Amino acid sequence: MSLVGASAVTSPPARSEEWLRAARKARLLSWVSLAWMGVEGAVAVTAGVLAGSIALVAFGIDSAIEGFASLVIVWRFTGSRLHSQAAEQRAQKLVAIQFFLLAPYVTAEAVHKLVTGEEAETSWLGIALVTTSLVGMPLLGIAKRRLADTLGSVATRGEGTQNLLCAYLAGAVLLGLLGNTLFGLWWLDPVAALVVAAVAVREGVESWRGKGCADCC
Repeated sequence: MSLVGASAVTSPPARSEEWLRAARKARLLSWVSLAWMGVEGAVAVTAGVLAGSIALVAFGIDSAIEGFASLVIVWRFTGSRLHSQAAEQRAQKLVAIQFFLLAPYVTAEAVHKLVTGEEAETSWLGIALVTTSLVGMPLLGIAKRRLADTLGSVATRGEGTQNLLCAYLAGAVLLGLLGNTLFGLWWLDPVAALVVAAVAVREGVESWRGKGCADCC
């Protein structure tokens, strides 16, 4: 009887088939995000350095950060960690930390651009890249946040929020690039970067505290 009782205590909680399907989908979407972010980050940083655009460089760094967050979710829903609440909590903290990595660099560079009046050059490659992300990232983000409600996973919701943040950043960067190219409004580029840095900090705090997911533990 005691052996049965011990087994009952140490066994992982049973998961419904719906939960397991959602976990597989979350893992698959994270692999898709990882591939996307790898290409996007490399192209954005290259285009940003060539054009002198802090917003584009920030966009590329954000892509790398999102790629790491995607790896965290793949790790979370693989093997024995699939049923581990401890793994969920560690993943939640790791994803939250990613939000904070972007803000200091972007803020410093954006302020420098505003003070010195350094103007970014036109980057049609960057414009095409951020337009693609503006369309695609919300689809990934919304899908992951819906899966997060099914899974009760703050970490998954945090990764989905990062995809939505990527879309916000894409919109801000696109506004800055077009404003500079068409109307000479050079200051839109660093201002857009500052807005995104502020949003990243807010989302990082909420993710660290485990907020924003109605069904998450």
